[in-house]
Amino acid sequence: MRHIAILLFTLALTVGATAAANASESVTLASVLGAGDWLNGRPTAQDVRGKVVLLDFYTFGCFNCKNTEPNLRALYKSVPRSDLVIISVHCPETPYERSRTHLIASMSDQGVVWPVAVDNEFRIWNAYGVNAWPTQMIFDRRGVLRQTIVGDSQDQTVDSTVNQLIKER
Repeated sequence: MRHIAILLFTLALTVGATAAANASESVTLASVLGAGDWLNGRPTAQDVRGKVVLLDFYTFGCFNCKNTEPNLRALYKSVPRSDLVIISVHCPETPYERSRTHLIASMSDQGVVWPVAVDNEFRIWNAYGVNAWPTQMIFDRRGVLRQTIVGDSQDQTVDSTVNQLIKER
């Protein structure tokens, strides 16, 4: 009986791991690249092809989101664009944050110089199943989602994932 339980447990783990891998492979960059409203440029499929992509969901008034931005700025400055593309998706938490004028001012204040999709209706947020600010999704050079990080104070995880994926060719 114990052998059957172990076999069933192993089978459940295998099926679960396969389902998780398939789910990650089904998440693509199409939803964000199809966004209609952009600041700091609009990335295309050609712009991200063959590069690691860090997709950052944030809102500018969020304290935890502000904690991730120094690391994003450092990555943007230190990692060549030929290896890494950073794309932020701004999803407002408050009516004040819905204002394009306030968003543009915050981007200047916070040093956000990479492309930002404006997602006031939470279409992109919902397409990716995001449920908290900040959320960072890291895609490999083939466009496969490899890591999702929710919350701040995880710069080492972000950096090590980005660096590992850049090394994979």
